[in-house]
Formats: sequence, C-alpha cells, structure tokens
Amino acid sequence: MKQVRPKKNLGQHFLIDLNIAKRIADTVDACPDLPVLEVGPGMGVLTQFLMPKNRPLKVVEIDKESVAYLHEHFPALSDRIVGDDFLRMDLTTLFDGHDFVLTGNYPYDISSQIFFKMIDNRNLIPCCTGMIQREVALRMASEPGNKAYGILSVLTQAWYDVEYLFTVDENVFNPPPKVKSAVIRMTRNQTRELGCDEKLFKRVVKTVFNQRRKMLRVSLRQIFGGKSSDDAFFQHPLMTRRPEQLSIAQFVELTNLVGQELLCADTI
Repeated sequence: MKQVRPKKNLGQHFLIDLNIAKRIADTVDACPDLPVLEVGPGMGVLTQFLMPKNRPLKVVEIDKESVAYLHEHFPALSDRIVGDDFLRMDLTTLFDGHDFVLTGNYPYDISSQIFFKMIDNRNLIPCCTGMIQREVALRMASEPGNKAYGILSVLTQAWYDVEYLFTVDENVFNPPPKVKSAVIRMTRNQTRELGCDEKLFKRVVKTVFNQRRKMLRVSLRQIFGGKSSDDAFFQHPLMTRRPEQLSIAQFVELTNLVGQELLCADTI
C-alpha cells in the first residue's frame, strides 16, 4: 500500500523526522508502567518507537486510509488499532478503566479540544505528552502576568503541571505547517478538589478572558445577566485586576465570590 496522503480537513501534517519521533515517544518514559494511548498515529512514525517499550499500547485514528495503512504495516498491532474519533470516545473502555498515558502528534485544529477532554478525564490520565502548535504549547505552559496566559493555561494548570520540552521546526513535516511546533508533557498535580464549583470556575475563567483587556469588575457583570448585585462586590480588591494577573488560587477565590454573589442576587 502506498503512503497516506495528508488531508487538510483532518489537519494532517505527517512527521517525517525519525529522530524527533523517537524523542517524542521517549517522553512517555516519565510515566512508566502505564498503558499508552496514541491519538492520530497516521502512518505510525511515532507508533514504531512506542511499540518496543513493552507497555500496553493502543492507537486511535479517525482517518480510514491511515487505519488501513497501520493494519498493513503494523500487523502486531492490529487488534489494538481503534478506528474512531477520540473526541467522541468513552475513554473508560480503552484499558478496562485503568489509567493510561496519552500521547500523539496532535492535529492543530483540535488540540485544545483534546486537552479539554483530557481534563474531563483527568482521573484516568495522570500523564499526557505530545506535539502541538508552538503557540498553543506556550499558552498551556504560561504563568500569570504573561500575554500568553489564558483560558487553556488556567484550566490545564488547575489539574496538571505543564512542561514545555522542545521546539520543532516546520521542515520535518509533510506538508510543512506554516508555524512551528512544540513538544510538551503534562503531569497530574496534587489537586483533587478545586475548592469551588468547577462549572462556575470554567464559566468565570472563560468570561473574563473573553474580555482580557478589561478589569474584572467590568467583565464579570455579564455573568449576573441583569440581576441586581451589590456594588460592594465590585469593590473587592481583585476587581481592579485583569485576568492574566490572577493565579489559579485567585481564580478559585474569585469563583467563590461570584458564587456567593449569584446566590444573593437570586434571593433579591
């Protein structure tokens, strides 16, 4: 079977540098003994370096042409090739409910969705590694006070420690993307409960970063949807700050303040 042609609608940029592929595969060694799930293996350039690690391995690929290629070129992996959409899968069924490491050369256009799914399944995924667009990697690893610090930074770092490992140039792909890539590793931190309403936490984070240039006392008003709220709430010291200035702990504090104020507004 001839090589798989990259498809624009799937955001495919096939890695062709074997040295880079091995370096990415070796990032899973920081989380030893766990099964590995590779997302978007394509023609198996990363897969070939994951297979010798003597760990349970499954690969998930939505592209039928790539699935056929993998069956032909990796027959030892045939019963562990899953032709499905990772974003729609029930991850508890993959390794009988056991924890696993997530890795891959992730499609640029859905990498954020992949990581949001990882966060939702954080009790199954203690470690995630892989290659993404450099800009997204910088955002995920960014600290408060940085322009790159945003929604993905906060929601990821609430549950994971993020390491920016190395940068990858455009010329090691077919076709070459228009931007640089980066390899990251995320390892589950010690947080088991945020100490606030998690749905409201997400809502607060998304609301204020959607108006990131404004002070919180301005951007938060839309959360109350026209309901009257105590002006004293907007006099809290946090309200004069902008979202990129807040740590995870401060976002938790802010979420609790908003939650209390919403309760008060509902009783008026």
